[in-house]
Amino acid sequence: GVRHILGFRFGYEGLIARIGHVPLQLDPDAVAHIHHEGGTMLGSSRGSQDPSEVVDNLEANGIGILFVVGGDGSMHGAMQLTEEIARRGLKISIVGVPKTIDNDVPFIDRSFGFVTAYSTAVDVIRSARVEAMGARDGIGLVKLMGRHSGFLACQAALASTEVDLVLIPEVPVSFDPGSGVFRYVEGVLDRKGHAVVVVAEGAAQDAIPAEPTAEATDKSGNVRLKDVGVFLRERIGAHFRARGREVNLKYIDPSYAIRSVPACPSDSVYCWNMARNAVHAAMAGNTGMMIGRWHGRFVHVPMALATRGRRQVDPDGDLWMSVIESTALPLA
Repeated sequence: GVRHILGFRFGYEGLIARIGHVPLQLDPDAVAHIHHEGGTMLGSSRGSQDPSEVVDNLEANGIGILFVVGGDGSMHGAMQLTEEIARRGLKISIVGVPKTIDNDVPFIDRSFGFVTAYSTAVDVIRSARVEAMGARDGIGLVKLMGRHSGFLACQAALASTEVDLVLIPEVPVSFDPGSGVFRYVEGVLDRKGHAVVVVAEGAAQDAIPAEPTAEATDKSGNVRLKDVGVFLRERIGAHFRARGREVNLKYIDPSYAIRSVPACPSDSVYCWNMARNAVHAAMAGNTGMMIGRWHGRFVHVPMALATRGRRQVDPDGDLWMSVIESTALPLA
């Protein structure tokens, strides 16, 4: 029986009335084809907002349910809203839908969009392999998303079967000339004549010198990562130059290209089911929870539990062992 649905623009920023973003009126015609488009019709933003101002706006617009789509930061913001609503004794439900390319939300099998992301990354890896094979001692270097968790890099490498080296935040990286990354890449070049390297954006952060003028955190409080892709490009080149060996390295950072593609059919179905279950949860009066699928069943995950930690690749687990076997990486 709900006939009036608003889409707030640009994340929590759109819920601050004085900023002036006009909400979109959402009806079946307005959203009929958005699953064929990439990105988000509502837009997004970084940074927290005053929960009191947000709840004032929800009251003014007569909002009874707020669906929050996002990752860890978005869910932390949703928890603050839930607390403010409870303090005022209002009947407004807050339900989260997990959306993060890093796939690091705990207590769910996966966030929607993850399959699309690593499927798209496979095409990029294929391009890197073609470029690497087109030159003597060619190296294709691809940087993928993954601030603290390497799920995207692992899954893309497994799906492509064309990767020789995967670097993720969970596994320490050695740049020792005699036994680390450089020595391994040398061995691959000696054996195959080319190499493909995939690195998650959060890998090897301890090894990268900090920029003296760089801000420590972004607007959402996340630590600003140092650019591991550029670091590796420069260090690999310098290593081989010092050895008198000319390599042809092609560096690809496809982050925005991956973020902008439409959802694949698998993710479209998954998203539909998550949305349907989120609506049922909210209409039943649940709040302060996130919808998710756990071991094949859709479940209600308390936001306090979903934000308590972060899913990461287990260096001793099956996923990383599969990557090691697929790429022929050494165990240590």
